[in-house]
Amino acid sequence: MSLSDLLTHVAPDSPEAALARQVDFARLPKHVAVIMDGNGRWAAERHLPRVEGHRAGIESVRDTVESSARIGIGVLTLYAFSVENWKRPETEVMALMGLLRQYLRSELKTLLKNNIRFTVIGQPDRLSREVREELQAAEARTAGNTGMQFNIALNYGGRAEIVDAAKRAIRSGLPADALDQETFASFLYTAGQPDPDLMIRTSGEMRVSNFLLWQIAYAEIWVTETRWPDFRCRHLLEAIISFQKRDRRYGAVSSHPATVSR
Repeated sequence: MSLSDLLTHVAPDSPEAALARQVDFARLPKHVAVIMDGNGRWAAERHLPRVEGHRAGIESVRDTVESSARIGIGVLTLYAFSVENWKRPETEVMALMGLLRQYLRSELKTLLKNNIRFTVIGQPDRLSREVREELQAAEARTAGNTGMQFNIALNYGGRAEIVDAAKRAIRSGLPADALDQETFASFLYTAGQPDPDLMIRTSGEMRVSNFLLWQIAYAEIWVTETRWPDFRCRHLLEAIISFQKRDRRYGAVSSHPATVSR
């Protein structure tokens, strides 16, 4: 993708256009992970039921997926439903699953048109048969796409993923001496994908919430006060611009002595 590609989808004098011109398209993050937070607070601020916040968040998913593909992000992972989310009221969980099915049905053509490959990461076995069938159909229909990889984390937990990876490693019969970090990563849900180099969290919370714990070891974290239903392309561009301004050291000493962390 390029600046000209992105500018064809935003208004010429819009904030998005101004931000797009600041992006270095040669240094994009390879993998962007997003914790979509704030649906409930967005609804509460408007004196609406929580489900209306989730419903409004669907438009943010649509905009973020399409914008990421147009910008040229290689992998996008959205945290949609954690293993802890089962503790929410049953009516809210059912509404979330219904909205997920609605999104898949309405957006499948767009995923195909934009050459986006869709994959579920997590433990989907606990999901209803109807939801699993929708997910499997979307994965199958987009399996041949070669553009952006779009992961949706469902019934997902970072600790559970690491335990699952350890079990897979044991079942593989791999000798313990042959198990290093690179080999272990091949047993994770995201095997074969680059680790996230940028993690975005909406609604101002300063925690990682059991999300991609192994993979985000060196990710840059960008937090916005914006509630998820209000998150749009301009916020994604702001996150990318911030990412590109950072001195990424991966634990090494900075080449700029004045910026060394203490």
